Amino acid sequence: MIYVLVPAYNEAATVGLLLWKVRQVFTAFEREYQLLVVDDASTDGTDAVLSPYARALPLTLVTHRKRQGYARSLEELLRLAVSRSDRPRRDAAVTIQGDFSESPDDLPELIRRLESGADLVLADARRRPGMPRAERLARRLAPLAARPFARIAGLEAGLGTLRAYRVATVARFLRGGGPLLKGDGWAADLELLALASAEARRIEVVPVATPASARQREPRLRAVAAFLDFVRASRTLHVSPAPPTPAAADDEAPRDRPPRRGRGRRGGRGGRGRSGRAAGPPQGGAAPTQGSA
Repeated sequence: MIYVLVPAYNEAATVGLLLWKVRQVFTAFEREYQLLVVDDASTDGTDAVLSPYARALPLTLVTHRKRQGYARSLEELLRLAVSRSDRPRRDAAVTIQGDFSESPDDLPELIRRLESGADLVLADARRRPGMPRAERLARRLAPLAARPFARIAGLEAGLGTLRAYRVATVARFLRGGGPLLKGDGWAADLELLALASAEARRIEVVPVATPASARQREPRLRAVAAFLDFVRASRTLHVSPAPPTPAAADDEAPRDRPPRRGRGRRGGRGGRGRSGRAAGPPQGGAAPTQGSA
């Protein structure tokens, strides 16, 4: 099962299109998937946009009455994916932004890397076509600025938020109760990378070449401010990757040999998902026609 996690705040203009694009991707890619979305007390009608999609897609919607912030929403989605999974060493959790600043077209390659043995796959968008110049500069400088303070595997991917996690890896760093992420925005993404990289046995970075969507709204954080938050957060992190942790027997498919480093060969197709042809996203406030998702 692939859990697609979407934290959303005031994304009414883009989130519906994003979900429908995810549906189209998995119709062609043929993996079983679920959409998990948190609406963090949006004030622009995001909840009204999401309601009809919940009837047409394999979607679980969590709505906050009071805003809790990006970090709390992201952590809640990760915990929800862990609680839903019955095969954590096979299942994947993929994080993607609701503002369409990241393309669902890049999801298949991230998932293939997990199927080939990786535990954490990071999308490196530093050379993505169509990215605003300030954001491109921030993404390229962030790893250099953070490296003296935080020794984190995969830091070269920079300010990336599009990631694929093996659910078993997420379960290991989510052990225990209470909030884990102290920062917000890209700073929270850095904290999450530190936690995940300390538990992952194999980490891969995938360059992203998909152009930025013309539909995306203004970024959720200005690039320069996000860069400064990222650097401030890195000063509090002195994290080195932990040695491999013996895997628990949490499903029926244990690993028989240690994974190889590097790209690896592509894995199998996995479980087949729902098939069907996407007719297009729901229009206006009308509920979409029920179809195979």
